[in-house]
Amino acid sequence: MEKKINILYVDDEQINLQLFSMLFEKKFNILTASSGNEGLNILAKKNNFSIVISDMKMPEMNGIEFIKKAREQYKNIRYFILTGFEITKEISEALKQKIICSYFKKPFIPTDIEEKINEVLYNKS
Repeated sequence: MEKKINILYVDDEQINLQLFSMLFEKKFNILTASSGNEGLNILAKKNNFSIVISDMKMPEMNGIEFIKKAREQYKNIRYFILTGFEITKEISEALKQKIICSYFKKPFIPTDIEEKINEVLYNKS
């Protein structure tokens, strides 16, 4: 059996963390964090993630700020943004600079996220 990949999902809303876990726990090992700082702490303790998906709009530090900090230490991880809003200049820049692989709009379609993860990890289109 193929080993499940580890995904860290960061979102400040508890309901989103629960929903994401429920939707993806059969296919992936999901760990969640409710802030960018918590996400950085989890990465520091458990550096075996292939994918990090972060909500964009969070208090203290937004998703791009969190990802930029995480990328300084964890360059092998693939990063994604999840947003309830249209693409912003900041997200657009992060895509251009390859800070993030892609972004997903809420409400997201689970198969879209799954396909993009597989594409990024295994170059399957």
